[in-house]
Amino acid sequence: MESPTALVTPGRCNVFSQFRRINILEIFGYRTQGCRKALCLAGSIFSLGLLPLVFYWRPAWHVRAHCVPCSLQDADVVLLRSTDEFQTYSWKKVVWIHLSALHSTLRLTPDHPLITDEEYIINRAIQKPDLKVRCIKVQKIRYVWDNLEGHFQKVGSLEDWLSSAKIHLKFGSGLTREEQEIRRLICGPNTIDVEITPIWKLLVKEVLNSFYVFQLFSVCLWFSEDYKEYALAIIIMSIISIALTVYDLRQQSVKLHRLVESHSSITVSVCERKAGTQELQSHLLVPGDLLLLTGNKVQMPCDAVLIDGNCVVNEGLLTGESIPVTKTPLPRMDGGLVPWKAQGDTDHKRHVLFCGTEVVQARGASAGFVRAVVLQTGFNTAKGDLVRSILYPKPMNFKLYRDAIRFLLCLVGTATIGMIYTLCVYVLSGEPPEEVVKKALDVITIAVPPALPAALTTGIIYAQRRLQKRGIFCISPQRINVCGQLNLVCFDKTGTLTRDGLNLWGVLPSEGSSFQEVHSFASGSPLPWGPLCAAMASCHSLILLDGTIQGDPLDLKMFEATNWEMHISGDDFHIKEVPAHAMVVKPCKTASQVPAEGIAILHQFPFSSALQRMTVIVQEVGGDRLAFMKGAPEKVASFCQPETVPASFISELQIYTSQGFRVIALAYKKLEADHHFTALTREKIETDLIFLGLLILENQLKEETRAVLEELISARIRTVMITGDNLQTAITVARKSGMVSENQKVILIEANEASGSSPASVSWKLVEETKHPAYGNQDNYIHIREEGPGNESEGSYHFALTGKTFQVVSQHFSSLLPKILIHGTIFARMSPGQKSSLVEEFQKLDYFVGMCGDGANDCGALKMAHVGISLSEQEASVASPFTSKTPNIECVPHLIKEGRAALVTSFCMFKYMALYSMIQYVGVLLLYWETNSLSNYQFLFQDLAITTLIGITMSLNGAYPKLVPFRPAGRLISPPLLLSVIFNILLSLAMHIVGFVLVQAQPWYSVEMYSACTAGNESISELVLSPTAAQRQDIDSAFASFENTTIWFLGTINCIMVALIFSKGKPFRQPTYKNYVFVLVLVIQLGVCLFILFADIPELYRRLDLLCTPVLWRIYIVIMLGSNFIVSLVVEEAIIENRALWRAIKRCFGYQSKSLYQIWHRALAKDPSWPPVNQTSYCDVPECGRGVSYSNPVFESNGEQL
Repeated sequence: MESPTALVTPGRCNVFSQFRRINILEIFGYRTQGCRKALCLAGSIFSLGLLPLVFYWRPAWHVRAHCVPCSLQDADVVLLRSTDEFQTYSWKKVVWIHLSALHSTLRLTPDHPLITDEEYIINRAIQKPDLKVRCIKVQKIRYVWDNLEGHFQKVGSLEDWLSSAKIHLKFGSGLTREEQEIRRLICGPNTIDVEITPIWKLLVKEVLNSFYVFQLFSVCLWFSEDYKEYALAIIIMSIISIALTVYDLRQQSVKLHRLVESHSSITVSVCERKAGTQELQSHLLVPGDLLLLTGNKVQMPCDAVLIDGNCVVNEGLLTGESIPVTKTPLPRMDGGLVPWKAQGDTDHKRHVLFCGTEVVQARGASAGFVRAVVLQTGFNTAKGDLVRSILYPKPMNFKLYRDAIRFLLCLVGTATIGMIYTLCVYVLSGEPPEEVVKKALDVITIAVPPALPAALTTGIIYAQRRLQKRGIFCISPQRINVCGQLNLVCFDKTGTLTRDGLNLWGVLPSEGSSFQEVHSFASGSPLPWGPLCAAMASCHSLILLDGTIQGDPLDLKMFEATNWEMHISGDDFHIKEVPAHAMVVKPCKTASQVPAEGIAILHQFPFSSALQRMTVIVQEVGGDRLAFMKGAPEKVASFCQPETVPASFISELQIYTSQGFRVIALAYKKLEADHHFTALTREKIETDLIFLGLLILENQLKEETRAVLEELISARIRTVMITGDNLQTAITVARKSGMVSENQKVILIEANEASGSSPASVSWKLVEETKHPAYGNQDNYIHIREEGPGNESEGSYHFALTGKTFQVVSQHFSSLLPKILIHGTIFARMSPGQKSSLVEEFQKLDYFVGMCGDGANDCGALKMAHVGISLSEQEASVASPFTSKTPNIECVPHLIKEGRAALVTSFCMFKYMALYSMIQYVGVLLLYWETNSLSNYQFLFQDLAITTLIGITMSLNGAYPKLVPFRPAGRLISPPLLLSVIFNILLSLAMHIVGFVLVQAQPWYSVEMYSACTAGNESISELVLSPTAAQRQDIDSAFASFENTTIWFLGTINCIMVALIFSKGKPFRQPTYKNYVFVLVLVIQLGVCLFILFADIPELYRRLDLLCTPVLWRIYIVIMLGSNFIVSLVVEEAIIENRALWRAIKRCFGYQSKSLYQIWHRALAKDPSWPPVNQTSYCDVPECGRGVSYSNPVFESNGEQL
């Protein structure tokens, strides 16, 4: 009995990435056995290669057949199993890395100091005295066996437990050459290798797909039966399908290779501890190397933490925003055992230069260069994570595809019954064994149509082409069907719902303890000189690059409003303590009268989403040294002297934020000049500031936003806003955009972490817009109306909360989380990781979640959602399933409409292919009773001239232009669809049996007859019962019989009628009559069939192995087909497609949706105490919220254990 080895949790390995949680795997140890390998080899030979094919499809069987279970410590093969619903298996060989290769150069011995130090995972992995390391490679990441801990652990990155002091001390002078060589061998090269997959490999992988193997079996069987025409047609279609798939995969491989190849061949400067500065190729870098950055425009080849100097970086690859970001050095704090990422209150990413980003400016504090310690290499880096997210996408859980497999298994079961029947009939008839086997195998290819997957793909291909015409591009076509099931769409705000650019509306100065008149920039008059003007000119992170000012759009608008200029100080610029080449801002001629010649920016504490502020230290030329702060109004006010904050601060802020303006506060203080600015900490500077005023910026809705949201809401598709902006601004935008209607309430949820003796708490407050609130310690200032709990009817309220609240609720009140998410509409101040977590939590409630963002900080959420739609064409959106060239949300309803149309098309094709195979199956089994069958040309006519053309054209219906307030069925195994298929199968079976029995009861029927046609006005009784020898020669055939003729006409024309009945139009697709090509095909096919039926052309009948029958019998055939058509059409329209009837049936039987969100909806509707307005709940138990099903870690952790 195999059992997973205990790791962090029993049998599981946590594989996390910065961008997303990739997977959780269980790992099992196995040891190869020689006798088992020999038996498998023999089995492979005797099965003619079938056994290796089965092992290829079932990796777990391969491992269990070749190996025996053992502990991980003794394993030479490991079996990996995902813990999601797919339970996907894969296996890896355990390989050895021998350090003896370094013996000749390093003289390594088991007691060498570099080997004996077990503080680092690299040393603990070395097995002594052999000096070798066991490792496996999973999803491009190398894991080594930790001999001390007894599990596999990731290498290729510095340990997270290192403190900032330890990083400075251990790696601040670089590694020795010996350390580099050992790390290089164990960690592997610093490369993100995405090789262009050879065409032959893609071809083999595609051909070994079980579907194509089945097609190969079918084609071989058809050739043996001389049914070569359709076999050739299937071969041609398969070749085209394989060629298109291989071409598409090859193109994606080439694109990805080009995306990642840029950093692999860079020459970098590295400081070695003893040898000094060395020039190295970037693929030789290892974690712990000291990297020296000396010039501009450097492409980062790894993740590195800055320890000396400042950098300006373009992180467009990772964030989608080509906005320069300032990176500051990691402070050397004495934090004891506190990990460096947790030290200080700043976001640790402010100190990290990420792989794939471009360093556009590097300024060293000393020695003229910037120093950074390599954190992570290869696929462990940020860019490596992004690439891995593309190489190993999250498996898509869509019930349609699971149902499709079950559907095919049902057809296989039906075929098995038919095979047994065939064997019995033909064996009892004394047919030759080879004929019996052929006929039995034929049943499989009839019951399970080989053309089924190709027919299903056509609808998706057509939908993809229609989307491309609208500027929506798709890298995962299978997700188009999933779009048809979306019932919740999350939107980023800035750049998605609102316009990208910010317009500077005005500034509200503060003097003393009151606000002054608003200064409007629309008038064109410059802002008068003063601390407020100086703050706007200098408190920013703008840079001067190639003579152009670049940076955050908000900073850019603020600086441009001052009419100042930016310069880099030259060698002739001498001011005490101002470094050379400092950033200096000066007033231009059009600026207001300024006594100062300029302001030199000495030091920046960059803006952080977590801190919601930025601070700069500046020196006026010939004046004072000052500190300016800019940030969220509530945050800036908390650092100011209370007497300098106007009494009307909250009410004024409420006025502007409630109108949708973005408001930024400014503050300052004078600094003593006798201290060097580098000695000043952020904590010392950011106290006792003087409040300067409010900067008011306008962020307008895009013109299309309101109409699109109204369309989605009217279609009962939930809309949710996830933004990093202020909560009050988000609420206002939600109201303006129609996401929250005028008659609906907004309930603010606010949660606080446990602090000291106070437990974690969550409060619920009803937002009131018309009155001004009292001051509170909130993310924003929103008036709360006094109102009791449970007075809001279902659907009349929306919850609004911040990322901090979401995190606290997830950790301490996880039982409340699903209740909040059911009505949660506005999520503000959300970090990228929290956005991803929120999308995942919605998915846990059985929502089909779409995410639409501009790619800026939505990468994780775009990949986590069932359908991610990026409005940015930056490289960051390369892994998003859909990308829209039109930068507004109009693409969302288009995508949903096309998804619904594609989904309905898939169902139509499933139903049609099922009926087509069953019609042919029933007909052939009836003929087998007479040891007869359809001839090759009869099969060819049905398969090629009828079904193939219908399969190609039935999917051409476009999407219906209106979104209706309900979705198409998401499952094949739904009562209406199953009833439709079963009823039509039974109807066709009845018609075939009636035709089969009736034709044998006709007075003119005789087994010996070759024609029952009357000449002129002769009666049936005057028919010649024995044709001439010439007639015998013309019509002699093993297939020609009256039963064959009747069954063929009934089956062929029935296939045409079923196609018309099953081709659905409104409300998800364009009406069938608008699919002109399809209608024309049906008319031509029906016309040809009726022509063959009524035309007495002996040569045509001979070719098709048909017998001529009396006109009256042909009319009977038409009557049977007409009756079948009418009954089927009436049942389909009056019962199958009658939504009102099915709703009544559901009510009658008390059926209710089993989706979790629906269950919660019903439970909350019955709860009179929900929502608990104006209440506060406390977490009484210290451990509350832990270990429950809804707890969800923030998305940005980097687990090291496998």
